[in-house]
Amino acid sequence: MEPRIQYAKTKDGVSIAFWTLGQGTPCVQMPNPPFSHIQLEWQNPDWRRWYERLAEKRKLVRYDGRGTGLSDRKAADYSVDAHMLDLQAVVERLGVQRFILVGPVTVAPIATAYAARHPEAVSQLVLWCPWARRGARAQAIRALRESGDWELFTEALAQAQFGWSAGEKAHSQAAYLRECVTAETASAIFNALAEFDVSAVLSQVRSPALILQRRQVAVLSGVEFAQGLASGIPDARLALLEGASLFPWIGDMDAALAAMDEFLGEGEEAAAAAQTPEAGAFRTVLFTDLAGSTSMMQRLGDEKGRAVLREHERITREALKAHGGTEVKTMGDGFMASFSSATRALGCAIAMQRAFAEHNVALLRQAQDAHTEPRAEPVEAPVEVRIRIGLNAGEPIAEDEDLFGTAVILAARIAAKAEGGEILASDVVRQLVAGKGFLFSDRGDVVLRGFEDPVRIYEVRWREEG
Repeated sequence: MEPRIQYAKTKDGVSIAFWTLGQGTPCVQMPNPPFSHIQLEWQNPDWRRWYERLAEKRKLVRYDGRGTGLSDRKAADYSVDAHMLDLQAVVERLGVQRFILVGPVTVAPIATAYAARHPEAVSQLVLWCPWARRGARAQAIRALRESGDWELFTEALAQAQFGWSAGEKAHSQAAYLRECVTAETASAIFNALAEFDVSAVLSQVRSPALILQRRQVAVLSGVEFAQGLASGIPDARLALLEGASLFPWIGDMDAALAAMDEFLGEGEEAAAAAQTPEAGAFRTVLFTDLAGSTSMMQRLGDEKGRAVLREHERITREALKAHGGTEVKTMGDGFMASFSSATRALGCAIAMQRAFAEHNVALLRQAQDAHTEPRAEPVEAPVEVRIRIGLNAGEPIAEDEDLFGTAVILAARIAAKAEGGEILASDVVRQLVAGKGFLFSDRGDVVLRGFEDPVRIYEVRWREEG
């Protein structure tokens, strides 16, 4: 049965067509701009087989980008940011909070940038034969497109994609390309993509990434470019496959699916191991809060302030991952996490504070070095990242992937009492880790909002003794 076509509206008013297939973990395969047509692709038996196989173990989401396929053909903006709005509209329409993101060929740089900007949303990133924009064959295809002969360009591109001896299959593919988009829109999209340099954001990607590259692909993609992406993304791996087609469903499709299943399966196993516990399970709850975040955003502005928040998110998530913590939710400038072990929770809190301290020292050194160099403009003062952390333990109520109850509220109240750079814990947490080598300072009984009786809290000493 053909999937039901639905629509989502972007923040700039563009209607985006999409369908879903299967059940389980959401997996969003982005379009390959400027060529996408979700209905015609489904009607192709080989293409459909690829989608069906992807949907066997998860919920596949597929959409047409703006200006293409069944989406709004009269969009005004085809920038990288605009393409991200398309993706955002679809996941918000479906109510998806976290998902696997698959970016084939020309959309791979956009998928990478989206993962860098939204680490909380992208659980894993898969790039298929990412667009290189370089090489003699790619330059020849570009020159042909700029010649203005739309039919000749699509025929040549199809032949290059399928192989120069493909015959009727390549002619059918060329016809499909012309159905996807107009020549004018295709040119606008290609020009917008050509201006984007993905290398600037590679180091900011925090999601595990898999780059799949066929060795013999000779147009729009290449092994050297794929290797560069894999080396630039911190947690990435490269899988080199045999084959000359840009389409995963042509040639050894099973090899591509096997590599994806292995990679995605690892993430799904990790998510299952760290899932929110059932009601009644004893957990240690940790809250973080970025000190002075409101004044920082006002002082720096949205763009620079968001860059600081991204660094805060990166360090926090790396510590949670290393200590087996489950990110329950993020509140923009803070996190709520849970642990099955109080020892792990305290170890994570200490690792966070030390990581932020090291980050701040590195910023100060960079600023000092910059002051020693002759510059035409003044050097901006470094923005330190200092967080408050509070911990409590108990039996929270688990509901809709969130935690509720007195144990959670008390952890949040304790965090609010901390200063930037401090870790405060309840007496319950202190007793749970007795004899484990942690050092505490008694802060006495404190009156907390919403609690009738004073609560005894302790400061966790985390700084290395000189």
